[in-house]
Amino acid sequence: MIDLNVQALTYLTHLFLPDMVAQGSGRIMNVASTAGFLQGPFIATYYATKNYVVSLSLALSNELKGTGVKVTALCPGPTTTNFAKAANLASSDLFNAKIPTAYEVAQYGFSSMMKGKQLAIHGFKNRFLVWLTRFVPRSFIANMVRKVQEIK
Repeated sequence: MIDLNVQALTYLTHLFLPDMVAQGSGRIMNVASTAGFLQGPFIATYYATKNYVVSLSLALSNELKGTGVKVTALCPGPTTTNFAKAANLASSDLFNAKIPTAYEVAQYGFSSMMKGKQLAIHGFKNRFLVWLTRFVPRSFIANMVRKVQEIK
C-alpha cells in the first residue's frame, strides 16, 4: 500500500512533471480519498497514505502556480469497487448506504481536473465531512471512524 500510494505516485509525478513544466501545460490527477482528512482505526496505513496523497497534491499545486500545470487530488468517499471486500469492510456501516459507482466518481474527477480544481471531493456528504474535520477534535474523529468501520 505504501509502495502504491506513496512511492509509485511520487516517482511517476516526478518522472512526468519536468516535461509538463517545460511545455507549459499539463494535468495530474492523484487519487486520494476522504480518508486523507481523517484518522482510520483498523486500516490506519491506508488512511495515512491517502493523507500523503492529499498533502503532496496540494503542495505541488501551489508550487506549480503560473507554470500551466494543474494538480488535482480526487477525494471520493466509499465507492462501489472491490475495496470494501479487500479491506474486510463490506459488512461495516461505511458501505451500507447508497454509494456512487466508480464511473460516477471518475466522471466527477475528470471534470474537476479539467476545471483546474485542487481538491475534487465527490458528493455533498463527503464535502461536508471534510469541512467538519476542521472543527472537531482528532480523537473524536478517530472514535467515529472506528465505530463506522467496525465489522458487524
